[in-house]
Amino acid sequence: MTDIDQAVDSARDAVVEFVNGEDRSLGHMLLGVAITAGFAIAATAFATRTIRPAPAVEGDGRPVTERPRGSLSLILPAVFSATTLSAVRVWNAPSRRERSVALGLWGLAQTVNATWLALRPAGRSSQIIAAMTSAGLAAAFAHEARKLDPGTGKMAAPMGAATRVANAIDRKVSDRATLH
Repeated sequence: MTDIDQAVDSARDAVVEFVNGEDRSLGHMLLGVAITAGFAIAATAFATRTIRPAPAVEGDGRPVTERPRGSLSLILPAVFSATTLSAVRVWNAPSRRERSVALGLWGLAQTVNATWLALRPAGRSSQIIAAMTSAGLAAAFAHEARKLDPGTGKMAAPMGAATRVANAIDRKVSDRATLH
């Protein structure tokens, strides 16, 4: 085997392990990616198009609520990324009641988060309600995902996802000499 073949095999194995797809076909894994990413995008698009906040106007006549532009519009989809990756792992888990519950909670969380993004709550109480519902649904999803696979549950939790990625990078880097 050449170095390229080994690199391709290593990358393929890492992806299969990452999406929890050891016992699943490639078609099943791709379908899971399509469904989870598609649902997150569709929920956001639907909520953004159907829920129009009444724009409050500042003293200079500009609306207070408007769509994010520039780099912020690229950051908002990241809200969905950790849970979407975790949902792919849940999708690839063996069929059990916990899997169905976790996927249902994930779908509900995506829909609620997309709705809050579209509504753009301005008042303190509505922002607290938005944060609490989002955090509660994320925690419920992470709890159910953890029943299927501890790594999936860690990935679903916002701090768990960041910590897991940082630890994985640290393990890879600590085995190699640094450039400085």
